[in-house]
Amino acid sequence: MKSQLRQKPHHDHSHKRIQRSRVTLIANSSPLGESERGARCGDLKNTMAAKKIQYSVSMYPNPLHEDDPKKAYASIQLTGKYSTKDLCKHISDHNGLFPRAVVEGVLIQLGSCIRELILQGYSIQLGEVGTLTPTIQSKGATSIEEFGVQNITRMGVNFTPGEVFEGLRDEASFEQTTTRAAQQAALEAAKKGETTADWTPKPEEGDEEP
Repeated sequence: MKSQLRQKPHHDHSHKRIQRSRVTLIANSSPLGESERGARCGDLKNTMAAKKIQYSVSMYPNPLHEDDPKKAYASIQLTGKYSTKDLCKHISDHNGLFPRAVVEGVLIQLGSCIRELILQGYSIQLGEVGTLTPTIQSKGATSIEEFGVQNITRMGVNFTPGEVFEGLRDEASFEQTTTRAAQQAALEAAKKGETTADWTPKPEEGDEEP
């Protein structure tokens, strides 16, 4: 069963604008925030139709113009996290041609080979998935002549999405939810038999309790 949450208006009480929020549990509570595995991806359309991307909405200030009024922005709330084994099983279930162990072995070898090629300065195109490109960062020198290898401080990898990631917004379905903090507070309150949940940020030392 899903829990329905009703959020009461919050008010600012302290000079640091600590917000107090409270939710009321309307229905019996079930664990919130648990990831659910989608339908088998052999039927991709049904899988996409069954899962919606959840997002929460919060008020944020403009970091460049602190005096501007806050605006509401969306933040994605992850459905869960796929491990390597989860992904390999997902791929194996998709086509049925390769067992999970084979897929996992290929991915492990793929990672090793990509690292080897990146360290040789190659970019790697992974079909329609995208391209991996080596990058470096360095600290400045007073002149080109004084610049040396020791000025290179970091090496990394950039990922450029490919065709498979085009048009995501047009194909995605969304539904609004509460933040994970609110869901966790509601779950803990339900376990205690309480009908309200409070996820007020704890005031910093020196702040007055609102």
